[in-house]
Amino acid sequence: MIQSGSYYTLPVVKMVDFGAYLDGGAEGEILLPKRYVPKGLQAGETLEVFIYHDGEGRLIATTERPKAVVGDIAVLEVKDTMHQGAFLEWGLMKDLFLPLSQQTSVLYKGMRIPVLVYRDEQTGRVAATQKFQHHLKENAVTLKENDSVNLLVTRQTELGFEVIVNAMHIGLIHFSDIFYEMKVGERLKGFVKRVLPEGKLDIMPGERGYKRVENETDKILRLLNENSGYLPFYDKSSPEEIYDFFGMSKKTFKMAVGNLYKSGKISLAQAGIQLIDA
Repeated sequence: MIQSGSYYTLPVVKMVDFGAYLDGGAEGEILLPKRYVPKGLQAGETLEVFIYHDGEGRLIATTERPKAVVGDIAVLEVKDTMHQGAFLEWGLMKDLFLPLSQQTSVLYKGMRIPVLVYRDEQTGRVAATQKFQHHLKENAVTLKENDSVNLLVTRQTELGFEVIVNAMHIGLIHFSDIFYEMKVGERLKGFVKRVLPEGKLDIMPGERGYKRVENETDKILRLLNENSGYLPFYDKSSPEEIYDFFGMSKKTFKMAVGNLYKSGKISLAQAGIQLIDA
């Protein structure tokens, strides 16, 4: 059964002046408007499309790819607001509707908010909701310290940035663990720093342990090669100077430099580091 809010690979039934009709099975033929028809498409071929409802309530196909499909949590921008709800930009010509009953805060144009994309059971149409806590597990028993995770940054709090972890749990990255300008809506890798007794998660951005340091050592070597083998940074450099140039914390910088020194790849010059055999 074809449903709004998902991708399908459908056969082309016929080509017409204003587009192509696709075989929607029990739903009948579904129009793919001309603007989305790939050059050279012929009847009998198959095509992957995203299905949603047009302004008149009919199923319609597109080759555009929305920023989220049914079941996804994403951070989307508010395009407009009205008494009945708000419209969100999600990558299609037709904006995604967020009903007033599904809002948890006052919204304004240009605001970026985390929402769950869902399919309304009564109408079959795709909509958004800010009330997605029930969609997430209340505890994190499936995760343990040092586990690698995928993160979506959803909002800034007094303590740091709240993130959705593996699309299943809520976690927090504390300000003290952030060494770059983190933004709401950003997707990144991280790992579990701590699992709290109540099941909440403290998260660290980046990769854990030696693997993380190895990546940073590669970066320092590249920057040394790009700067004639010498960089004016050492253990007396300020954390701000190190972060501005390398994009890493001073602690990580010192670990990486120590690694490179022990492996004989750099020497510790006066007020800087020198690439050996540069």
